[in-house]
Amino acid sequence: MSFGAGLFLAFLVVQRLSELVIARRNTARLMAAGAQEVAPGHYPLIVALHTAWIASLIVFGYGAALHPVWLGLFALLQVLRVWILATLGARWTTRIIVTQTPLVVAGPYRWVRHPNYLLVIAEIFVAPMVLGLWQVALIFSVLNALVLSIRIRAENAALRPLGGAAPN
Repeated sequence: MSFGAGLFLAFLVVQRLSELVIARRNTARLMAAGAQEVAPGHYPLIVALHTAWIASLIVFGYGAALHPVWLGLFALLQVLRVWILATLGARWTTRIIVTQTPLVVAGPYRWVRHPNYLLVIAEIFVAPMVLGLWQVALIFSVLNALVLSIRIRAENAALRPLGGAAPN
């Protein structure tokens, strides 16, 4: 494994595992406060997709050289990730959780209905490109679009009675 690829892949794995811990904690807190999960049936698809994506990056990218322009773009996406997580705070989860509190309309949610999904779309494409894996970027972008079409439709339906944009 090249040192750069190893660091990049380790970052992705640690980041995603850390986010699962945060999401699980936030979900439990929201549910304890009376929130409800909507459309959980698609969630295993999301987990499978992201697991397969990371596994593909590891299997095919372990010896790759890093492409600096793509790495720079990935770094910019991480700034957006931090902004989204900071904006949502304890409301950020990996599931569709609906509360009876006002929807978030601050930060990137002022301008974009689903900034977290735009971020994930970009990351699914950009991270493989950091390792020169255009085939992985293309295949998982298509698969992610299919899964997100299910997810966003379910989320919009759940939030329509609340008047708006998605909370995660």
